[in-house]
Amino acid sequence: MATSVFQQKINSIRALHNHIIVKDMNFNERTLSSGIILASDDGKSQGIRPRWAKVYCVGPEQKEIKPNQWVYVEHGRWTRGVDVEIEGESFTIRRVDGDCILLVSDDEPTADDTISDKV
Repeated sequence: MATSVFQQKINSIRALHNHIIVKDMNFNERTLSSGIILASDDGKSQGIRPRWAKVYCVGPEQKEIKPNQWVYVEHGRWTRGVDVEIEGESFTIRRVDGDCILLVSDDEPTADDTISDKV
């Protein structure tokens, strides 16, 4: 995973307008439901695929998505990550494009079978 430029210790984060802030976006190796393990594809052309992320917070105008849901976001429709520490927990947050969310789940996805031969 690419590291961000800085890490901030803050008390809380609040999203504005209809923005969606996520964490836990996976850029590491993937395990398919068949058990096959695919190496990390971060920064490579074969890594062009949608990704799941956990919603950390949403703006007051966002009506469809709620915190703690999982969203499946089109490739590249997120900002660079910012490392933060909130209440003793360190993680990376990103803002995702709400118009580019493909799926929403209340449960964490257990497998990532998003394989494509498109480059």
